[in-house]
Amino acid sequence: MTTPSTIRVAAAPISWGVCEVPGWGRVLDAATVLGEMAELGLRATELGPPGYLPRDPAALRSLLGDHGLGLVGGFLAVPLHERPADAVRAAADSAALLAACGADVLVLAAATGLDGYDERPALTETQWRTLVDTAGEVAGTAARHGLRTVLHPHVGTHVENSAAVERFLADSDLPLCLDTGHLMVGGTDPVDLAKRHPDRVAHLHLKDVRADLAGRVRAGEIGYAAAVAEGLYVPLGDGDVDIEAMVRFVREAGYTGWYVLEQDAALGPDSPLDEPRRDTARSLDRLASIVDRLQQQPIDQE
Repeated sequence: MTTPSTIRVAAAPISWGVCEVPGWGRVLDAATVLGEMAELGLRATELGPPGYLPRDPAALRSLLGDHGLGLVGGFLAVPLHERPADAVRAAADSAALLAACGADVLVLAAATGLDGYDERPALTETQWRTLVDTAGEVAGTAARHGLRTVLHPHVGTHVENSAAVERFLADSDLPLCLDTGHLMVGGTDPVDLAKRHPDRVAHLHLKDVRADLAGRVRAGEIGYAAAVAEGLYVPLGDGDVDIEAMVRFVREAGYTGWYVLEQDAALGPDSPLDEPRRDTARSLDRLASIVDRLQQQPIDQE
């Protein structure tokens, strides 16, 4: 296992099956997850779901410090299309914690308000406008804490498929968290999106996807949670996302942000407990080989 040294690589608890969705799967304790991140040579993580890691800044800093980890940012999935004040309050709470622990990015998703990510009710025009406006208010709140806000297109949220992603880019000036997996599951080629909107890529979640299962999710043949449990996401290089093309492009475009390894996982009662660590190690090796190869190539300035 090799950790790339010329880019900033971080992890996320979801790679160890830690998710906010009720009944998602077995949840490993934080000491195990953070310890395995550190053993893999990773030096930073995203926060994970609310309540998984301490909400007290001093306690969180101490826990992360015990494992030699910094904090990149955190994922906040809240309804943006209704009750804007609730979303802004949640953002203020998250931003205060993140800022106090040295993070610099709030990763925002336009939640439906339903449990899980298997349903996405249609929005009215008024609700869409509220969503866009509320995202802007959240960004302003986070900025007052010194944080950047990125909108995360995510399966089962109101910015999921290609049409919604393009509409958000047209209607809002917020940059994106470019998640290679969620975009592909939603029907967007992540490399093409990055090439068409390089100035909007401000945070990167790297994951690989099985195109066969992604197609079944889009067709409504299988729910998202069930697809994850069946192995929708795989280590980098084992799926159908052109990870090397993505890394090459963002490198050439001057991206200097974090490369967050996120292989969304759901651990069943019989899942091998070392599987998340092994999968993350394989992704790190693949990423390192890509970066090493690209380091030998001149950057295309055109």
